[in-house]
Amino acid sequence: MNSPLWTSDEIKAATGARIGSGFTKGTGASIDTRTLEPGDLYFAIKGDVHDGHDFVQAALEKGASAAVVSEEKAPEFAGSDRLIVVPDVLEAMRQMGRAARARTGARIVAVTGSVGKTGTKEAMRLALSRQGATHASVASYNNHWGVPLTLARMPRETAFGVFEIGMNHAHEILPLTGMVRPHVAVITTVEPVHIEFFPSLWGIADAKGEIFSGLEPGGTAVINRDNGYFERMRAHALASAAGRVVTFGEHEAADIRANRIIVKPDHSVVDATIFGQPLTYRIGTAGRHHALNSLSVLAASHALGADLALAALSFAELKPPVGRGERTMLTIGDGEALLIDESYNANPASMRAALANLGAVELGRGARRIAVLGDMKELGETGPRLHAELAEAIKSNGIDLVFAAGALMQNLVDALPKAMVAAHTDTSADLVDAVCAVVRPGDAVTVKGSLSMKMALVVKTLKERYGASPTAHALKG
Repeated sequence: MNSPLWTSDEIKAATGARIGSGFTKGTGASIDTRTLEPGDLYFAIKGDVHDGHDFVQAALEKGASAAVVSEEKAPEFAGSDRLIVVPDVLEAMRQMGRAARARTGARIVAVTGSVGKTGTKEAMRLALSRQGATHASVASYNNHWGVPLTLARMPRETAFGVFEIGMNHAHEILPLTGMVRPHVAVITTVEPVHIEFFPSLWGIADAKGEIFSGLEPGGTAVINRDNGYFERMRAHALASAAGRVVTFGEHEAADIRANRIIVKPDHSVVDATIFGQPLTYRIGTAGRHHALNSLSVLAASHALGADLALAALSFAELKPPVGRGERTMLTIGDGEALLIDESYNANPASMRAALANLGAVELGRGARRIAVLGDMKELGETGPRLHAELAEAIKSNGIDLVFAAGALMQNLVDALPKAMVAAHTDTSADLVDAVCAVVRPGDAVTVKGSLSMKMALVVKTLKERYGASPTAHALKG
């Protein structure tokens, strides 16, 4: 039987907290009462919008083993014996995260990159979980509270830990990788994401390179050999405690190289060379970007001492999560249409990848490829140009109709033939009825845009109006 996640003595040793007599043990950790499970420790984090202290009573009523609260707020809950009182709740969570990292014998991998962090993390979780108890970040918990929370949730019995680390400003990765202290650190790629906050792409490469500063001595740096900023990232790795740099990609010098990538409508096949040895495997998702990121998973698995053959076999079970390529069938009249949900977020690289995936869908006679696109944010002064440049990808991938939402999308609309533009509105809500009215049986529809554009509303409405069932196949003639 596994031991509790946290005991009173462990929490006190990590934080110096005052602990109420009603607390015995914590079996989990949470910062959100909506997802809190009985036995969880509830951390009353003060966020940008809400103060977690406002939900302490709800957490305790829902079965939290205790609430971690600040000294300042503790008097408000004087009647409870299930309080863990600390000077600062977020700092206490960081301290417990560091303590969880110190007590584990797990092999740890950290993943960052402009594109593909979450998908790569999920592929890593799948590959490693076949070979030992694996703990990984949930959703996109990759920031200043998500990383310490994930650490604090890590059971001491963990064999492999997988952490996603994100940033949108320089020096944000440094403290996070310092907490995680990975044995392997991966950079998927460097692209103009959050470029609004950087003087150039060099700055983004440098910010991503910060992940290597936390590497355990002798650890492994895994870098995309195809990326134009490879040498910049490699310099950061060589300046760190890394004992080895492993490269992946299609470049002839890559240690783990894709010789051929075959993209099918609902899966991909990779013919690779792994440190000189051939390996062919299937991935349960479509897209060149998924195939290339799978190479980084193999690189990390190798560095962690996992079985590469088992890791490669696991990729066949990989399915895209909601908002990141999930495929469902819509029932329209007597037929069906394919909906590809890419609504979680968007940047120029991921937008091109989504359009390529839509272009790979096999259609029957008279069916159409429809792209429903929202603004890509945080691109600064390059935004208008980067939106206009999507026109080439739309044309080359055989997209028939484009629905666009947002002011920046005007630049794309102006670059496309008028016949290709079905509608352009200010918001995703304004597009909903127009999209629903146009979709016909046999069509394939991709929805994508930055999170703030709320493109998920289009997905939600299509599913509600036409029903939705998961699909492992694409439309065929």
